Amino acid sequence: MKVVIFGNGLIGSQLAERLAQAGHTVAALGRSAGIDTTTGTGVAEAVKGADVVVDLTNSPSWADDDVLAFFRDSTEHMLAAEVAAGVGHHVILSIVGADRLPDSGYMRAKVAQEELVEAGAVPYSIVRSTQFFEFVAGIADAGFSGGTVHATPAHLQPIASHDVVTHLAEVVLGTPLKGTVEIAGPEPIGMDELIRRLFAATGDSRSVTSDPSAGYFGAKLEDSTITPTPGAQAWIAPTTYEDWLKQNH
Repeated sequence: MKVVIFGNGLIGSQLAERLAQAGHTVAALGRSAGIDTTTGTGVAEAVKGADVVVDLTNSPSWADDDVLAFFRDSTEHMLAAEVAAGVGHHVILSIVGADRLPDSGYMRAKVAQEELVEAGAVPYSIVRSTQFFEFVAGIADAGFSGGTVHATPAHLQPIASHDVVTHLAEVVLGTPLKGTVEIAGPEPIGMDELIRRLFAATGDSRSVTSDPSAGYFGAKLEDSTITPTPGAQAWIAPTTYEDWLKQNH
């Protein structure tokens, strides 16, 4: 099977390695490859002969208008090129609870991306994931103000990136879902507690203040906002946060 991945960051690089080890032909492409999904430059050439295209792109700017334009334009260019090339499966990685955070411009943009894929002519699969363990440090840095990290006690159900790749690879190699699947880690944990545990593991001396008003992608969270949808039968990953901390710190 030939798989073209747009995006070669944390998930894209691991997914490419996993699929290549399984014997598939894989190209993980970023801007350095001369690809610009927002203008369509290089996209048609990249998807020629592909069985599956995986969209793992992300906007360089998270300003509301910029991120919406990025996901809208990129998706339209990819889908048009895939139709012309006869690609049989389009896969995107989205976010659990994106539709429940309308105050976030980034989440609105991800929902717009999903809607374009659902309305498109290419058979598709949408994988909605919870937050990655690997991004907790960045969230902590973003919340640092006045000598402390402000973090919401609202619960996430975060997941290790390698578990994301495990399930994403299964979806990529399978029959198009023509729908959405949710994936999550094994335990709901408050964002404030996630950061405290990370700091304990890394020796970071910064204090953490539990702050229900602390934002997440520009929106306020409730406990159930970005945990799996009740009744959605989410795929639950095996790696716990404690195990991940031990393995990586």
